[in-house]
Amino acid sequence: MTYPVLGMGAVASIGAGPEEIFESICAGRSGLAPLRAFDRSRFKAQQLFEVDDRAQEGVDEPGRATRLLVEAVRQAAEDAGLPEDLAGIPVLVGTGLRELRSLELWWRDAVPFDVEGLDFDRALRERFGALDTHTFAGACSASLYALALGWDLLELGEAETVIVAGCDVVTESMYGQADRVQFDPPPAVLPFDASRQGTILGEGAAAVVLGRGAPAGRTPRGLLRSVAVNCDAHHQTAPDESGIAVVVREAHQRAELGPDGIDLVVLHGTGTPLNDRTEATVTADVFGDARPALTAIKSLTGHTSGSAGLLSLIVALKSLETGVVPHIAQLTEPLPEGAGLRLVTDRPLTEPVRTAQVNSFGFGGVNAVAIVEGAA
Repeated sequence: MTYPVLGMGAVASIGAGPEEIFESICAGRSGLAPLRAFDRSRFKAQQLFEVDDRAQEGVDEPGRATRLLVEAVRQAAEDAGLPEDLAGIPVLVGTGLRELRSLELWWRDAVPFDVEGLDFDRALRERFGALDTHTFAGACSASLYALALGWDLLELGEAETVIVAGCDVVTESMYGQADRVQFDPPPAVLPFDASRQGTILGEGAAAVVLGRGAPAGRTPRGLLRSVAVNCDAHHQTAPDESGIAVVVREAHQRAELGPDGIDLVVLHGTGTPLNDRTEATVTADVFGDARPALTAIKSLTGHTSGSAGLLSLIVALKSLETGVVPHIAQLTEPLPEGAGLRLVTDRPLTEPVRTAQVNSFGFGGVNAVAIVEGAA
């Protein structure tokens, strides 16, 4: 089966909606900026891809992950023409950290926080009347994992429409952990560049509305042809070539496409030495003589954890719609394993894009790949 994407919404450091985010990526505008609300004296690294939504510079607030999620869901529901009351529509949320930042502020600064708000069920119920809500706390592939579950609900006939979302804001503890293992903090995120030093965290939320069919007179944003997930359990953090190759091939099989049927791949592209090398090696092996355009967005958004997969999916849908493939910003010297791959560099590529693959790989070996095609 193929399911229409009826609506989409997103918030990131580079834009307040899908259109602005895509325009920023095509223009090479970065959301990287000095730390806004963490005590800079505590960290070696001083930069972050933060959403600039705090009321007061330098003063953090609870509930920001929830705020970003609610906005992304609102945009997607409005884009899909859904009613304001979402009581009959399941909402599935993939996240890495939930509202852990709010818990940190409660523990350290006694900022009031109700533990029931750690997940997003209450906020979605109060804002949208949503009654069937689920928070899946995973890692970097959490939102595409939730997308696979949304697919299952449609496939089993348990829902006619489903909203899938992902969100995360950076917590001080997570930032601190990254700061301790990066002895020389990277000045930028450089996916697939030979000089890449590591990733930098980012914030964001994204949401899509899927349906078993499109309402009469409404053109979908695109069509979801397949989602494949696996857990290779290879290592706590290190990716596994064989596990990733299996999930990519499964996504192709489920979509009934061969490698030469994919026009674009939005790569996971964390800018870390091992992840990029592994992803490039698997891509070269799986695609062989096929040469899809390859891009990645984390050089401009940072690694947005729970929302990363859906943000990339929305970029893929915009490329299908516009025929524009964003370039990998700041990529000047491709890594050796990328030799022969069609990495989009220097400027956006303009050409027809019929199908796109989106990669998302998480800690613990939870891998997810989605394939979408244009609606026309």
